[in-house]
Amino acid sequence: MSRPNGARTIALADLDPRIAAERLVRDQRDKGGWLDAFAEALDRRRNADALERVLSVWNLNQSDAARIFGVSRQAISKWLHQGVPAERAEALADLAAATDLLVRHLQRERIPAVVRRSAPALGGRSLLDLLERQHGRAVLEACRAMFDFTEAHA
Repeated sequence: MSRPNGARTIALADLDPRIAAERLVRDQRDKGGWLDAFAEALDRRRNADALERVLSVWNLNQSDAARIFGVSRQAISKWLHQGVPAERAEALADLAAATDLLVRHLQRERIPAVVRRSAPALGGRSLLDLLERQHGRAVLEACRAMFDFTEAHA
């Protein structure tokens, strides 16, 4: 399909993100709700990517994730392909932040063992146990405490 006057189409991915956003807003402004739907879809996709990263770093499969989140394995598969539901976004954000701390402070290949090891500071439970019982916020706080070096003495 040719464009009039020899104009060529530039893919959004080829643009600076700020320019792409400006074009989207300008071009879709009059399509009531389109930008909101786009933003929601983008958030769901980013959360799916975050979930995929957590599963990879923690060495968890979809069955493990289903048990942790109290859903079916099919639900996890759907989350990975279609995005994480909005009501799970906060827990996933906390878990992603905890994962970032683990990646920053530990060798990546050691993380699966660390999250499964019981710790006295966690009442003899592991981070994985904590995640199954209380979800992301408790795990994030535990990781922050693990890497709080302000109390360390020289």
